Amino acid sequence: MNSHQKNSHQKITLALTAIVIALAAVGYGAYQLGAQKNVVAVASTAPAGKKPLYWHDPMVPGQRFDKPGKSPFMDMQLVPVYAQEGSSGGDDGGVTISPRVEQNLGVRMATVTRGKLASGFSAVGNVAFNDRDVALVQARSSGFVERLYARAPLDPVRKGQALAEVYVPDWVAAQEEFLAARSMQGADTAGLVDGARQRMRLAGMSDGQIHGVESTGKVQARLTIVAPISGVIAELGAREGMTMAMGAPLFRINGLSTVWVNAAVPENMLGQLRPGDPVVAQAQALPGSDFKGKVSVILPEVNPTTRTATARIELANPGGKLLPGMFASVTFGAERGADVLQVPSEAVIQTGRRSVVMLAQAGGKFKPVDVETGSEGNGLTEIRKGLSEGQQVVISAQFLIDSEASLTGTVTRLGGMDKMDDSMGGMNKMDGMQMKPAAPAAASHHAEGKVEQIGKDSITISHGPIASLQWGPMTMGFKLPPTGLPANIKVGTQVAFDIKKGERGFDIITIAPSKAMPMDMSMDAMKMPMAMPGVSK
Repeated sequence: MNSHQKNSHQKITLALTAIVIALAAVGYGAYQLGAQKNVVAVASTAPAGKKPLYWHDPMVPGQRFDKPGKSPFMDMQLVPVYAQEGSSGGDDGGVTISPRVEQNLGVRMATVTRGKLASGFSAVGNVAFNDRDVALVQARSSGFVERLYARAPLDPVRKGQALAEVYVPDWVAAQEEFLAARSMQGADTAGLVDGARQRMRLAGMSDGQIHGVESTGKVQARLTIVAPISGVIAELGAREGMTMAMGAPLFRINGLSTVWVNAAVPENMLGQLRPGDPVVAQAQALPGSDFKGKVSVILPEVNPTTRTATARIELANPGGKLLPGMFASVTFGAERGADVLQVPSEAVIQTGRRSVVMLAQAGGKFKPVDVETGSEGNGLTEIRKGLSEGQQVVISAQFLIDSEASLTGTVTRLGGMDKMDDSMGGMNKMDGMQMKPAAPAAASHHAEGKVEQIGKDSITISHGPIASLQWGPMTMGFKLPPTGLPANIKVGTQVAFDIKKGERGFDIITIAPSKAMPMDMSMDAMKMPMAMPGVSK
């Protein structure tokens, strides 16, 4: 290449460089002009003549500041909030939603009413024999079962029905002695007859059997045992042809005129239950039939697995329709009730320490209200404090409304500010700005990041997420520890550190170089496009 060509090539290179520099200058100037216009446009959106209610960080809307400045949470300016700004806002903890958004959210409402709230509750149980309605038939003397009429367990029997025919030698001897004494002549025979009758009774013969011997005047070699009550044979100990010993159980008969229902009552309901309380039971096998009774006793034992206690209920059983082993649904205290303020149970949100109802107000405004609840029944909950009769409450989409409120920094929300205050470390001052509301101090928190700048008494670190504070990655300034920085920490060093809330933000307690893999946590690497009203770069 000759000198002429070389000079031409240098001139072309210089020209291209000048063009690139000029284009960069023009682009930067346009950017600055656009930024200035954007600032003017944002400023023009502020309501004319209105004073901001407070300032907040849109990324942490729950914390409020009483003057403008830089956010302590993000590398951005605080945003002013005006009364009735946009579609929602206000400073009374409410959120305003347009009718169109309200319809899209599927909001349903109900009226706070006053009426009788059934204080009863339901439980399930199983039907069992009434062990107080039992008759036991035993052999009163040794003998033999000649004939058996009731041959199987659970056979139904009626009172007076023949159960078995037995032969008892002792009974035969006692009858013969009685008939011999009665046939004797003389004035002293009355005492002998009475003594012989008493010996028949002592041998185990019933009054009916003795009367049969007296009326017939003949020895009854085989006597019939009859059922003392009506019911079913729960146990059968006699067999035809067997030898029976004195005291041996022959029949156990359970009556069915009344039955028990052993209901499993939840532990938290035991305080509402008393012996003698009225009860109405229904059985799935007998639809449309109600059986009335009362609580007989509450057994003094709680099942450690199911956390239930057994309530023994005695029910009248006309016609013997309820059979042992059936399942029954039991309603306790169905006839009791009180005139109280009540709302649908689905309107009440339990947050752990609070019971909250979303109250609907005029103009499409909704406000969370703390309430004190009482008893519950038939899908309704008693409200003891917090609401008035005739007010409207939300019974659906409460959490969608709560999400809408979170975008505007509403103070009173379904979950409350307790958790947010704890997660923010209890800060009440930051960079000279007063935050509302104040909260208690928090413990230390661990983080890792990269040193961006070191000042005289502060250090700026681009740190990763801090789970204990529920913070995302950000660049923040911290006060240096009283002992100063270690000599091996410089700008660009990856560090691990612990922070704790101080009087003016967070102070570093300990800091040391991190052994973790380096990460570029600078703000340039963390920039994300965001559209924040009232925020300019």
